[in-house]
Amino acid sequence: MKTQLKAIIVEDEFHSRETLKGFLREYCPEVLLLEEASSVEDAVIKISGLRPELVFMDIELQTGTGFDVLQRVSHLDFHLIFTTAFEHYAIKAIKFSSIDYLLKPIDMEELQAAVQKALQLSENENRQKLLENLLNNFKSHSSENHKISLSSSEGVEFIPSKEILFCEANGAYTHFHLQDGRKLLVSKNLKEYENILQGHSFMRVHNSFLINLEEVKKYVRSEGGYIVMNNNKQVSISPSKKDEFLKRMGF
Repeated sequence: MKTQLKAIIVEDEFHSRETLKGFLREYCPEVLLLEEASSVEDAVIKISGLRPELVFMDIELQTGTGFDVLQRVSHLDFHLIFTTAFEHYAIKAIKFSSIDYLLKPIDMEELQAAVQKALQLSENENRQKLLENLLNNFKSHSSENHKISLSSSEGVEFIPSKEILFCEANGAYTHFHLQDGRKLLVSKNLKEYENILQGHSFMRVHNSFLINLEEVKKYVRSEGGYIVMNNNKQVSISPSKKDEFLKRMGF
């Protein structure tokens, strides 16, 4: 793991920029601040020229967006932490891509955690793949084509959400059951993926199960009720979730 990361701040609000700089100086000695940029053009020039390892970037700039910057820089080999003052419409694509973001006013502990994550994810290949997936998700007009970034023991995989049959809780981990028969173990809990996948034809039907409603084969009313998925796996359903599930399925 690296001990220090060379960084650039892309932020057009003076107060926000100074606040972040102060937090980094006081609480994040692992960050070596190289430069600041306040416009898309300035950010593209400085990121392309200085090749930072970490970029803090506001999503909305007066001259464009952070996505405009990403599409124009010469290399995508840095760790990105977005900053935004509100729940931006792009947050869904950002979550899907496992990119960190901080809501303003920035919380010092959340900032420190994001910096530590950046230190651990030091492989340029992973950084580039994450950012490429982010851009693809952002440009996609259909959420069905969004690919979710999943970190397993074998590395980072990018799986189209429509290819997920269901997710199963395993303590602090989550098993992803896929259409191709594979089962991926990912080191985040089911609640995190419920937050990411809600609105994408997914529903939490049980404490242990988050299912793709497009992959339901049938609902069996006997034995208290259970769901059969397209791979013939049986999934439990909580009594409190039955009415909502049946309504969403049109039963």
